[in-house]
Amino acid sequence: MAIERSQPKPGSQQPQSSSEQKLTALAGTRIAIEGIDPEIDGGLFPAKAVQGSAFTVEADVFSDGHDSIAAAVMWRAKGAEAWNETSLEFDANDRWSATLRFAAPGLHEYSICAWRDLFATWQKDTLKKVSAGQSVTLELIEGRHLIEAGQKAADGEARRQLDMLLDGLARAVENGSDEASLDLLLSPDTLATMRNWGPRTNLSRYPRILEVWVDHPLAGFGAWYELLPRSQGPEERHGTFDDVIARLPYVRDLGFDVLYFPPIHPIGKTNRKGPNNALQAGPDDPGSPYAIGSPDGGHDAIHPELGSLEDFRRLVDAAREHGLEIALDFAIQCSPDHPWIREHPEWFDWRPDSTIKFAENPPKRYEDIVNVHFYRGAIPGLWLALRDVVLFWIDNGVSIFRVDNPHTKPFPFWEWMIGEVREKHPQVIFLSEAFTRPKVMKRLAKVGFTQSYTYFTWRNTKAELTEYLTELTQEECRHYMRPNFFANTPDINPRYLQTGGRPGFRTRLVLAATLAGSYGIYNGFEICEAASVPGKEEYLDSEKYQLRSWDMDQPGNIQDDIRLINKLRRKHPALRNDISLTFHNAFNENVLYYGKSDPQSQDFLLFHVNLDPDNVQEFEFEVPLWEFGLSDDASIEVQDLLHGNRFTWHGKTHVLRLDPHERPYAIWRLFAPEVSR
Repeated sequence: MAIERSQPKPGSQQPQSSSEQKLTALAGTRIAIEGIDPEIDGGLFPAKAVQGSAFTVEADVFSDGHDSIAAAVMWRAKGAEAWNETSLEFDANDRWSATLRFAAPGLHEYSICAWRDLFATWQKDTLKKVSAGQSVTLELIEGRHLIEAGQKAADGEARRQLDMLLDGLARAVENGSDEASLDLLLSPDTLATMRNWGPRTNLSRYPRILEVWVDHPLAGFGAWYELLPRSQGPEERHGTFDDVIARLPYVRDLGFDVLYFPPIHPIGKTNRKGPNNALQAGPDDPGSPYAIGSPDGGHDAIHPELGSLEDFRRLVDAAREHGLEIALDFAIQCSPDHPWIREHPEWFDWRPDSTIKFAENPPKRYEDIVNVHFYRGAIPGLWLALRDVVLFWIDNGVSIFRVDNPHTKPFPFWEWMIGEVREKHPQVIFLSEAFTRPKVMKRLAKVGFTQSYTYFTWRNTKAELTEYLTELTQEECRHYMRPNFFANTPDINPRYLQTGGRPGFRTRLVLAATLAGSYGIYNGFEICEAASVPGKEEYLDSEKYQLRSWDMDQPGNIQDDIRLINKLRRKHPALRNDISLTFHNAFNENVLYYGKSDPQSQDFLLFHVNLDPDNVQEFEFEVPLWEFGLSDDASIEVQDLLHGNRFTWHGKTHVLRLDPHERPYAIWRLFAPEVSR
């Protein structure tokens, strides 16, 4: 029996079934968009970029058949309504890329869209017929129809541009000139106009909107100098902020951008540590600045012997007048004398005998500090209090925080706290001091830390440095983990420096300062301070536990090296680009040979570094002529950046000798042929 089917009335549309709806949706999304880079954990975390610097987005974009396609990156500041667009350019193997530059710090969004470019397809096919001498009479009509179809659907600037195109075609037709019509339709300008303003057939969008956090330029490139304010006074006297102000010209003269202090807060007396971490302190011993808190206050107070809050503000202002930003340590542990223990006992762990639990890393015990816990009765009160500590110091002129041991605190806390701060102060920088497991270190970077300490301190051989720097600059972590290469710290006196003498300090300086955009040294580095506690990577007579008086001008200092390297860093754009790092062939396992470049400024630098602090190394190396499209027997102009002279290297292979006791490194600039002419 035949089934009578109802027929839709003229002008009406029959509702689609769920299957038809799915069909329609899939049919419209004809372009494949995949392999987005960067896309951190499926879009769970933002990538990182620096204000004004290149941020490259890549994607695989392709479709069925042979039609031409076009693609673009859509991007905007978070919260903005309108999208900006930057065209993706085809690279190879269906891989496309575009470079964005963000004008302001803060959270931004991006995604990818793509479409079948019917006019580009028409132009490509018509050019083939013209080249083959075939008639294109019908193609002229088809090309005009494509423009007309776009014009009917367009408005605003798109309508104006397409009207102009059609007017030009109309004049050509009136003059009876198919050749003029063809020239207009096949011109690159017409292709560009249709790419920008024409219809987007089968417009497809990547299903996720991704995020990128854009930082202040100092987050991506800066030189840090660390000192303890209390050791800046004359011998036998506790230093003050005024003593630090007197040191500012010295720090700036060396070429640093950031002056960083360990904690400056009141220090507790309970279980105070003595010299060299002794368990018993004398009556005049200052204790560790990491034992934060006393009756004078906690994390929002200043140790009285350093000065007042007003003195600190004067220091911040004076530092800025010298071109320096002040960075503070944010260390969450507390002395047993911290006011929080009395005011908020629920934030701490207590033992069955009602005593407070000291910080421990068995078998080590740190009797002068106790740790907070972050859950149970500590949430939300502790979280809010710690956020407010950071906001307090921001209100007093600090915009950079080095965070002590962040890996021992919850990931959710950092994601929340850093997010809260950034909503009000997007310029703030957080440096993660987390010498911990690789995945933990990277997770901290994902949840919001601007910069990260790394394993650079313990990577000394050519193989170790090459492998680790390749990971940092070429693998996915390059999009979210921004390294800061500290060559030493108050906590770490590396064995390489203990045994390497003055050549070792010069080697580690140039490696830290040229391999990474951000690097730092702790004062004493410039006088090659290396006295250690026997068998440990700790400083003997460390100023963490006692006052020190420093003479930075003593013979054998390497101030000239520091000034030179920091001057080169400021002058050469190539040193701002970590991702451009490339290792080259030096046929000696004791020599690290690498290059950095900035195509926009045509700045191309090469570095040779002798990793052996004791012995002369003579070696062959290859000049990367291929980077300039030159043959192996070509010549290239080069400048010795240490001495300033210019000359020519002929051919690919050359020989160099590096004596660590003269200078363990060499730095060159190569000039592309068109630049040298």
